[in-house]
Amino acid sequence: MNNILASVARRTGLAFVAIALVAASAPALAQQPSADTGAAAALRAKLQALAPQLERNAFRRPLALESNEAADRLSGDVYALVDHPFARVSGALREPAAWCQVLMLHLNTKHCAVKGGGATLAVAIGRKFDQPLSDAQTIAFAYTPGKADANYLNVRLSADTGPLSTRDYSIVFEATPADGGKTAIHLRYAYAYGTAARLAMKGYLATLGSDKVGFTPAGQGGYIGGVRGVVERNTMRYYLAIDSYLDAPAAGQLEQRLAAWFDATEQYARQLHEIEKSDYLAMKRHEFQRMQQPQAAS
Repeated sequence: MNNILASVARRTGLAFVAIALVAASAPALAQQPSADTGAAAALRAKLQALAPQLERNAFRRPLALESNEAADRLSGDVYALVDHPFARVSGALREPAAWCQVLMLHLNTKHCAVKGGGATLAVAIGRKFDQPLSDAQTIAFAYTPGKADANYLNVRLSADTGPLSTRDYSIVFEATPADGGKTAIHLRYAYAYGTAARLAMKGYLATLGSDKVGFTPAGQGGYIGGVRGVVERNTMRYYLAIDSYLDAPAAGQLEQRLAAWFDATEQYARQLHEIEKSDYLAMKRHEFQRMQQPQAAS
């Protein structure tokens, strides 16, 4: 049965099943009025607690990555400081169309369309090469804009179901101002899975994914593998997509952000390298062109 599920997973976008089963000193956070005791304050407190990790880490940027594996659920969290003022971050990421641009930077995202007047993102997931949309799996993410003011931004993407027995997807992004014109951000990527997805992932990790690792150290200079490695890799890919989009959010800057995302992932080639840059750029150019064709949306 493992072989059958692994074969199905490869045909339907195993890489997404993998997703689903998929700095010298850190600036101080901006001081806010004492009356601010909500989510923004909690985010600032978390980054203050992580200050030593933000200041000195293997990522060579002010970033901390956490992951968790429960009985049927995985989650990854990135906490970071980005080199953009909060107004730019909030303005760039509070609209659903922007999240299509972000998600499309990931290798496995083949198409993304805003539906229902902005209430839904129809995201097609496939393998790490160019392929017809008919071979991809479409997941409907509900787009929920949370609180957005001069001090805090919260955006949530959620989906009830995905390929095989995956379910309860959650991508949550929050941000608040930091000193020095920077922004403190938190990205969470989480999902649950059932027996079919668990068996498919077991087959993948025993074969194609046997040498894949995450970012958390695991003794003798190594890193964790398994499903925690999977969720860490993809949480990192999504964070780098956000950072690359913030550097080049304009419609005419697609080439810049494609190159920026790929180059950023290559800084962590042990974990994130999958294809050559020329192949990635050619694939993504075609996929973004396809997004401009209404008949391609599914």
